[in-house]
Amino acid sequence: MAGDRELDLVVFGATGFVGKLTAKYLAENAPDEARIGLAARSRDKLEKAQQDVGGRAAQWPLIEADSSDPDSLGALARRTSVVATTVGPYRAYGLPLVEACAAAGTHYADLTGEVLFMREAIDRFDEPAKSSGARIVHNCGFDSIPSDLGVFVLNERVKADGTGDLEDTTFVVTGLRGGMSGGTVASLKGGIDEAKESREARKLMFDPYALSPERTAEPDLGSERDLATVKRDGDLDMWLAPFVMATVNTRVVRRSNALQDWAYGRKFRYREVMGFKSSKPTAPLMAAGVAAGLGGAMAGLAFPPTRKLFERFLPAPGEGPSEEAREKGFFKIEIHARTSSGAHYLSRVAAQGDPGYKATAVMFGEAGLCLALDEDKLPGRAGILTPATAMNGALVDRLRAAGMTFEVERRT
Repeated sequence: MAGDRELDLVVFGATGFVGKLTAKYLAENAPDEARIGLAARSRDKLEKAQQDVGGRAAQWPLIEADSSDPDSLGALARRTSVVATTVGPYRAYGLPLVEACAAAGTHYADLTGEVLFMREAIDRFDEPAKSSGARIVHNCGFDSIPSDLGVFVLNERVKADGTGDLEDTTFVVTGLRGGMSGGTVASLKGGIDEAKESREARKLMFDPYALSPERTAEPDLGSERDLATVKRDGDLDMWLAPFVMATVNTRVVRRSNALQDWAYGRKFRYREVMGFKSSKPTAPLMAAGVAAGLGGAMAGLAFPPTRKLFERFLPAPGEGPSEEAREKGFFKIEIHARTSSGAHYLSRVAAQGDPGYKATAVMFGEAGLCLALDEDKLPGRAGILTPATAMNGALVDRLRAAGMTFEVERRT
């Protein structure tokens, strides 16, 4: 089984921008006893990445593996307890590695934000992973750890207080500075293309329970569409705008609820938005600007001539911001919730560093270490999981120790 392997954790895609950042984080923060390797398609590029990372990484083994070569992926999976992969877009390149890990009983983590990829992985590999004991964990970066663990921590407090189940729950991004990664752009373009070509893909992408383990068992709560326009919310005293990652994160959190036998509640209603305090005179204009910008970007990427124009300015896979820009980034999130007893709670999730780069490298690195080293603290689950259902409080503890904020207070 995974615990008897030569290595504890391998970063696959270590020659890419985020893969290299993750390797550097592990070189500086992993415990001395952690046995870590680096993997990618090109030996020459791996050696260069190893030099760039430096420090302890100079002693780590290098492994050649190719997403188009199942034998190399099988050999990789059998050599390590955990594979943490940054090789995307995952819909195009990720399924063979999921298959290899599910067959070998090897735990797996990725940074996907692709609903269609996750749905296919669930349908094809959930049962094989359960049989082998593999934990296949998607969304181990800014997609979707703040959402998934933020709600998990909130629910733990509600249950400890005995104030019922979660009902109306709103995740609000109140502060954000950072760039979009080239990998995220590539995944976004791929999703838009599939939605244009396939009615079934569009239907699945807009289904609020797209990642449910059993769609027919989900509660009928009426319309749970993601916010697409500007809205004034009197209860929150905010102007709200769409959040670009809501179409992924909300599905992940709902899957966590279902995999835990609806532990958050059968009337759990969850949404994600960007919020601007009504006390600021510019709040409605800022919300309108976000909504217009997001709508324009999506429309532009869907139309070939404007996509070509956008591509001149958007980062390509493997590209990213400077170290100075990464250091200046941050995110601040509030999760407002009402319970079935009428109690109100506020959860805060925050981290320093560009969300898609520096902060994601921390979250991803700690998720890989958690799967590899914290076996005795993890839930007894296997299959296609979420961060909350695979690692729950063990990963929360790691991220708090790494400087990330998870706080909950009862308001009324």
